[in-house]
Amino acid sequence: MNTPSPTSTVEEAVRAFAAEVTYWRETHGLDKKALAIQMGFDPSYVSHIESRRHKPTEDFARKADAVLNAGDAIVRRWRDYEAARKPLSKATRDPTLAITPVYPGADLVVEHDAARLDYDGATYRPTMHRRVRNTGTEPITRYLIRISVDRYPDQPDRSKVHYRQNPLTWDELGLSAACQGEPMRWEIKLDMDSCKEAWLLFENDNGKFPLYPGQSVWITYNYGVGDNKWGHWFQRAVRLPTERLEVQLAFPAALDPVVWGTETSMTANARPIPTAPTRNEEGDMAVFVWNTTRPPLHTRYRMEWRFRSQPENTTQGEEFS
Repeated sequence: MNTPSPTSTVEEAVRAFAAEVTYWRETHGLDKKALAIQMGFDPSYVSHIESRRHKPTEDFARKADAVLNAGDAIVRRWRDYEAARKPLSKATRDPTLAITPVYPGADLVVEHDAARLDYDGATYRPTMHRRVRNTGTEPITRYLIRISVDRYPDQPDRSKVHYRQNPLTWDELGLSAACQGEPMRWEIKLDMDSCKEAWLLFENDNGKFPLYPGQSVWITYNYGVGDNKWGHWFQRAVRLPTERLEVQLAFPAALDPVVWGTETSMTANARPIPTAPTRNEEGDMAVFVWNTTRPPLHTRYRMEWRFRSQPENTTQGEEFS
């Protein structure tokens, strides 16, 4: 196997930096000019960064990170660029240059896992963004996702009857997936009344685009479920090494929502998440945001909510990965 040249490593780091800026800018609904103005840069500067005409700088990374509230995600991409650009001996001497961590035995790492759940008063629509990196030695051609609903988590018999009578269907889910903007085919792995699993394939009608060793890509998928099969909790299970996990919940502000979360591991029962979700207003929507870095494998994070403008009802919920 040929050793990658330093140039290609630098080019990959520049590409990853540009992709990170684009992701956070689009997450906040800003165009390139608006972001540049908020950062105090020339209106065309962000465009030059995202098109890779300008190289990453520390000043840009820190200002973009602050304006976009990215939790050092953009700064880490700049550090990756610096580590790739400088000789290894110098990079390893400088503790500020964070080299991408190694996960022994892992063929796939989630660099950034970001989910947004939108509720319109009748339907829940999650949109998942994941930046995944192939840390193995072989091309990856598919990616597994899981959708599992449980309207009555404390009443398993009642749940079984409910989903036997009202099974979750692929048609109602309307699953759609893309990789770097390229539509992805998908195939069913598991089809049960309240649980679905599917392989997202790195291919479509126009060709194949496997994820090769060392490469990182953004995968996006979304679907919808009516609130008669969903409910008031949203759980994330960490099944792959993950560097950053983020959850956004968007509810109509008129429902007067309140949100809290719990964390459960293989060695501890449910306990409150370490930090509280933050609330922002987006028009008539209340958006709650929570994130963490390097969550332990097999940890489960459950976000729960209550609509204070509505009567209390039975806890319901959903899990995806």
